[in-house]
Amino acid sequence: MTEKLRRLLPNVQKPARYTGGEYNEIIKDLENTRVRIAFCFPDTYEIGMSNIGMRILYGIMNGMDGIWCERVFHPWGDMVQAMREHDLPLWALESGDPVKDFDMLAFTIGYEMSYTNILNMLLLSGVPLHSKDRTGLKNMVFAGGVCAFNPEPLCDFIDFFCIGEGEDITPEVVSLYVRAKAENWTKEAFLRQVSQIPGVYVPSFYTPEYNDDGTMKALHPAPGAPKTVLKRIVEDLDKAYYPTKTIVASTEIVHDRANLEIFRGCIRGCRFCQAGFSCRPVRKKSAETLLKQAKELLTDSGHNEITISSLSTSDYRQLRELTDQLIPYCEAGKINLSVPSLRADNFSKELTARLQTLRKSSLTFAPEAGTQRLRDVINKNLTEEEILSSCENAFRGGWSSVKLYFMLGLPTETDEDVKGIAELVHKIILCWKENATQRKKGLRIHVATAYFVPKPHTPFQWEQQITTEEYLRRCRLLKSYFYCKSIEYNYHTPDISRLEAVTARGDRRVGPVLEAATKNGAMLDGWDEYFNLQAWNAAFESCGVDPDFYTTRGFGEEELLPWEHISVGVTKKFLLRERKRAYAEEITPDCRQGCAGCGASNLLREVECDA
Repeated sequence: MTEKLRRLLPNVQKPARYTGGEYNEIIKDLENTRVRIAFCFPDTYEIGMSNIGMRILYGIMNGMDGIWCERVFHPWGDMVQAMREHDLPLWALESGDPVKDFDMLAFTIGYEMSYTNILNMLLLSGVPLHSKDRTGLKNMVFAGGVCAFNPEPLCDFIDFFCIGEGEDITPEVVSLYVRAKAENWTKEAFLRQVSQIPGVYVPSFYTPEYNDDGTMKALHPAPGAPKTVLKRIVEDLDKAYYPTKTIVASTEIVHDRANLEIFRGCIRGCRFCQAGFSCRPVRKKSAETLLKQAKELLTDSGHNEITISSLSTSDYRQLRELTDQLIPYCEAGKINLSVPSLRADNFSKELTARLQTLRKSSLTFAPEAGTQRLRDVINKNLTEEEILSSCENAFRGGWSSVKLYFMLGLPTETDEDVKGIAELVHKIILCWKENATQRKKGLRIHVATAYFVPKPHTPFQWEQQITTEEYLRRCRLLKSYFYCKSIEYNYHTPDISRLEAVTARGDRRVGPVLEAATKNGAMLDGWDEYFNLQAWNAAFESCGVDPDFYTTRGFGEEELLPWEHISVGVTKKFLLRERKRAYAEEITPDCRQGCAGCGASNLLREVECDA
């Protein structure tokens, strides 16, 4: 820690965000380090330290000989101001060294509203913002994560992207860089070679062309660059690295508990869900592996809570076998077991009985829509009867707090669908009155509505986003139907969701907007305290970019999409078929009832899709 930083820490919130020194952090000898990697998470310490992917890749890179990977997080606003006032460059937590001294800067990007944070971290580091201005191997910037499935808005700033899961591709990329550094390659030579690694996208090797109306005409790859970049996946999760000896945060973080990932992918096919399509095919861990990892995690970290994590936990085939062994272990150690991402249709009486022996937290369900018609449109495969039956089981099991998540602005939504949300909530209240076994604290129902954002690589990627004015009207309409004191209603900020849609479906013309917004003061855009709409509006105006082009306009089915050269393994033909079925209000059964032919299973070579 520098003396300058030491003097600043008493004057900022949560100084432990910036000091490092946590239990299990990895410190290496610089004398034996060939390549230093600054692993940058474009949000605060509390968010980044809760991210499983970051913990996995941190462990993998530090497990490589001669590689030292250190963590870097975006500072809170008070520290940003102090750093600028005192000319303090951004640093890595493990060594305290400036980020600009590192060979590679790796960003993991899971949320579009963190894009200005990426630019701010480069600026705070003193690293040239644009890829073209970083001419040597030093400060090579690469990125991965869910948002890399449409990398175009960030192409001016990132040297290359790793598409898909990082366990295998990251060591390949880093090993190539080790060789390039040792042999003194040029940056161009390294990028040429790294572009040949499956799953790597080098944006400087592609040139976009636009039609007169502003739509994409073509994306021209340079000679030798792949026309389509196919994502990478890990096939056998039992054999894959998972961090059971992991850093224990020295200050409170968002998910301050052990986290057990049980499988990847989803069988359900909800038509709005980017993760559900981009994370296919389904691959699981065995119950034996999970129990071993859970015990190691809890023993090493000392956490008194563990969360079972996946996109749809109750779809895990061995959940009974796992909970049969994990619950007694947690009971003996006074450890709380949290099971989020449950589907209402199979939250059984048996599972409720298993979980009620432990401390109860809120149940969380995501019906997404209030009427059966709209749930069929989005392919939720969930009936009102199943939702109420699940709540009945939970209330009889002793639960009295429920969180319900819905979306407003889904394709074909009407005011009747909005009213349907309130009607469903009031039926759940009646269900509690009829079945509750714990009445002392009363019932609490937290209802949250999100502003629908059409995402790439989903059947709804072509859809129009409703205007912010219309979204707010629907929020007010829904609120007018809530008359019970047991209901707490919150809705997402519409301006943030509108910008999320722009950046999610944007092309390279959005890049200058990101830069202008950042220089106008935009940062920490996902936080209400710092979201600056004026900075963004000024950026759109100065760059001559109309955000409606990427939001309320929608996209034509014959239009070339900005992300079409990136493949998640799900075919465009399948997505179009699903969109057609949505407008016909037809459901597609989940993968276990029969393969729908999405194409993702073709990514598997050594194992079969667990669906």
